[in-house]
Amino acid sequence: MPTLFQCKTYLSYWLDQVTEHSLHSPFLFDFYKNVLHTEDNNSYYHPIEERRKAYLLNETTLTIQDLGAGSAVLKTSQRKINAIARTSLSPEKYSKLYARIIAYFKCRTILELGTSLGINTLYLAAKKDTTVTTFEGAASIVKTARDTFQLLQATNIRVIEGDINYTLHSYLGNCTGIDFAFLDANHRYEPTVKYFGMLLQKLHANSIVVLDDIHYSPDMEKAWRQLQQHPLVYASVDLYRCGLLFFDPSLNKQHVVLQF
Repeated sequence: MPTLFQCKTYLSYWLDQVTEHSLHSPFLFDFYKNVLHTEDNNSYYHPIEERRKAYLLNETTLTIQDLGAGSAVLKTSQRKINAIARTSLSPEKYSKLYARIIAYFKCRTILELGTSLGINTLYLAAKKDTTVTTFEGAASIVKTARDTFQLLQATNIRVIEGDINYTLHSYLGNCTGIDFAFLDANHRYEPTVKYFGMLLQKLHANSIVVLDDIHYSPDMEKAWRQLQQHPLVYASVDLYRCGLLFFDPSLNKQHVVLQF
């Protein structure tokens, strides 16, 4: 059940959203037409969605230690896989969008903070010439996701288990650059801003950062508004469920709410 805050922010999004007819930026117009609203006919996705369906029917109970904000719906450490799948997985529509973004902008090095059950990770790894590194703190979740990656023969995914506050720092010390980063690990203001700050050292002008659940809470809304205004962010796109940040100086500080 959406909170009153989420209802208000969705109404604001609905009132502010625009289509390609209101876009004067060639970059954003191209993004709207060729990435945001493009049909997906990729047979690679079918086994992933079959796996999602299997999760939704799976009543196995996992013991989970939340290192982030935790679930807004599931308040116990004992959680069934089908409940996690119902409340925590990125919707198919958005996961397909992330895969299209990676393909269109030719991203190679992909980072995901928050593996969950691995469904979104598989979309990020759709192109086999990419390397996806995904971080997850809950050991039982990691095992479930790894089993899925093995089942679907996803060989370009690396899972890093443990507290992201420590594992991310260690990873970045040996990382040469990040093309695409998806942040879905900790739905609180301070960790979100902290992780973004850590990633900045490895981003470049063509990097793309996606923040999930930007209107999940006042905390996440605050983080989203602050990162939009960061000096190195030159364009942002609000899709309600997620927000996209771009770092190319030629984009000249553009911030839009797009219909999706």
